[in-house]
Amino acid sequence: MEPKRIFVTGTAGFIGFHLAQRLLGDGHVVTGYDGVTSYYDVRLKRARLALLAEQPNFTFVEAMLEDGERLKRALKESEAQLVFHLAGQAGVRYSIDHPLSYVQSNLVGTGNLLEAARETPPEHLIFASTSSVYGGNTKMPFAETDRADSPVSLYAATKKSGEAMVHSYSHLWGIAATSVRFFTVYGPWGRPDMALFKFVSAMQQDKAIDIYGEGKMRRDFTYVDDLVDALVRLAGTPPVKGKPVKGDSLSAVAPYRVVNVAGGKPSELMAFVAAVEDAMGRKARHNMLPMQQGDVVATQSDTALLHELIGTLPETPIEVGVARFVEWYRHYYGVN
Repeated sequence: MEPKRIFVTGTAGFIGFHLAQRLLGDGHVVTGYDGVTSYYDVRLKRARLALLAEQPNFTFVEAMLEDGERLKRALKESEAQLVFHLAGQAGVRYSIDHPLSYVQSNLVGTGNLLEAARETPPEHLIFASTSSVYGGNTKMPFAETDRADSPVSLYAATKKSGEAMVHSYSHLWGIAATSVRFFTVYGPWGRPDMALFKFVSAMQQDKAIDIYGEGKMRRDFTYVDDLVDALVRLAGTPPVKGKPVKGDSLSAVAPYRVVNVAGGKPSELMAFVAAVEDAMGRKARHNMLPMQQGDVVATQSDTALLHELIGTLPETPIEVGVARFVEWYRHYYGVN
């Protein structure tokens, strides 16, 4: 993809940081937009931003998605050709106790982003959704054309709503848009509320690790660099109304599609735990717990459409990805 001007929301966040870093490395001009909220350790967010700030082609705007006028101005001034909307309130479990933060960030914030995009249309808008939208579905693997009308968490509900909002703007204003459904993304600079971070932190302090679902859950783990590579490739393949590819989820009324981004090879949670133990060089004490509210037993992505669009699939083995996270964690926190 030739150098472009790109607007990325959520650049202080885990995935947004990695995406911005990759885009800058590829020679693009990136404007980042993030509210740097205190959902988790702000120092970690500032450390990510400090690395991005070292790049001359990076401009950062610190503001909330809920500030519609500031968002419009930032997008217009960026003259962006591509927009990646990754910002929002994340986390299944947090949504149970803090529902309104999801309504404000994921619904109001996304609405503001779409209004900004209507006034300053990009060549392609990519919206970050989640595998959680498949909710109560029992058919595996999850395909983009499956119904996703049974969310089991408010987080999933707001993301599914976001997809619908993006589709409507794509239809009304002809904005080429892709909703990408992420599957359990992990890697260096990850969020402290995610399982891998919690496992390593607990083991580092010689504490037992909490394993939900009695360890019987399965997840389609996706290493963050693989995910970012897929996003960059997808950015160059905007949907065109009336021109579907094989197995497409392309809308009948808009230049809009949904794409799963994952490797399609789920792993048992206990295999993931074993990879953490190997990387840490020690065994963990396991605190086996029942499923938490809002969780699902298993996720697995149907990757046929992703393969059709970009030709390659995420493939970093969990042993490699987990080891890279442990290496980063020890370096960042100065521990052995």
